Amino acid sequence: MSQNNVQLDPIRNAQVTWEGCSVLLDINDGDRLVFARLTSGSTLKIGNKNCSLQPLIGCPFGSLFQVDNGKEGPNLSRVIPSPEDDVQEKEDAQISGEFRDNRAIVDDNKAQCLSGEDIDEMRRQGATGEEIVEALIANSATFEKKTSFSQEKYKLKKQKKYAPKVLLRRPFARSICEAYFKKNPARIGFLRVDTLSLLLSMGNVAANSDVLVVDMAGGLLTGAVAERLGGTGYVCNTCIGDSPYPMDIVRIFNFSNEICKSIVRASVSDVTSQSETSEQSDQLESACNMEIQSNEQKSSSVSMEDISLSSENGVSDLILEANHSPVNKISKSHKVGEKASQETLKLWKENGFSSMIVVAPELDPWSFVKDLLPLLSYSAPFAIYHQYLQPLATCMHSLQVRKMAIGLQISEPWLREYQVLPSRTHPCMQMSGCGGYILSGTRTATNASSQQ
Repeated sequence: MSQNNVQLDPIRNAQVTWEGCSVLLDINDGDRLVFARLTSGSTLKIGNKNCSLQPLIGCPFGSLFQVDNGKEGPNLSRVIPSPEDDVQEKEDAQISGEFRDNRAIVDDNKAQCLSGEDIDEMRRQGATGEEIVEALIANSATFEKKTSFSQEKYKLKKQKKYAPKVLLRRPFARSICEAYFKKNPARIGFLRVDTLSLLLSMGNVAANSDVLVVDMAGGLLTGAVAERLGGTGYVCNTCIGDSPYPMDIVRIFNFSNEICKSIVRASVSDVTSQSETSEQSDQLESACNMEIQSNEQKSSSVSMEDISLSSENGVSDLILEANHSPVNKISKSHKVGEKASQETLKLWKENGFSSMIVVAPELDPWSFVKDLLPLLSYSAPFAIYHQYLQPLATCMHSLQVRKMAIGLQISEPWLREYQVLPSRTHPCMQMSGCGGYILSGTRTATNASSQQ
């Protein structure tokens, strides 16, 4: 009965949240990033307060929320900035002609006249976070003596503590990759967002393409390719061996049934073997389905994925917050990664794949590329990512010796983020030193003797 309901789901607006969808919550401008599934019973812990995510359902992506103290406890209320606030911020930023500095200010913890007991009393009386921040500014003896930049930093610091804000972001390839790379890059094989975009470009991922993917980045590459295809063509997630690689990140993309059907699994032996008995195919299919079900059971118990940054030593930790409410079972995402049909496999054996993208930093590229490259059609592009240069250089040399590809080149992507603020535009102090390396080329027709 649940399957029929899934098939009859109406076309949803991709710009508005719905119950059961996955969202990316940006707390205090990137201080904490949380992947959550919106249900009536899901909650989010901000500081020492548990806030319900019910108000986020039905709101457009990009909405801003603020933690308020209501009658029933802390809750998230939507904040709609007015044009007057933007004009006031621009005017405050332009007031920089005053010659003030912070040399005469002594940080002796005596400038603030408002005590902790006074703040607690304001909270008991129902004061909002913005009112507490304004009271702190009014009772600060050194606030007026600070520069405009220092005043803005002081106000932002107090807002993060007493009036935290939550930005509702839509999870797609770029936002998911940036969130994981910022806090837990090892989960996605240290794959940076510019490297991911280069992989999609060098792999010529376009509509109606059949892309062969080796994804050991948790499903990020598979989801990015499926997102670009938009339900046209196929994404074949292959694995070296009979055990499929996990694709938990694909569930965060909020794909429709049409896009989910375009994501299939097939081992290398399934694609390369020309004849296969029905008994062997049934055994492989049952083993693959059992592995998929075990991965889903492990991931279904987790309803919220929290990526938080430690303020003490700057070390990023991945925290999984489990929510065992029965509502999560209703909002279970659609199943992706079904085994490819025999008709589709036969078609790929005859015509080949249109391109290949590999993200397998834990394996030696040449150990499996020599078996996967003949599966591509002639003149099909391919792109291989690795965190280090030497494995790709060895693979490139082997391809040149065997004359299996042309146009081989190793690219090193480079990215620098800039802070863009009035009178304070400069490169960010901390940036990624290396985004990995990409080996790209085009497959050519070769004789079997030359490959040996």
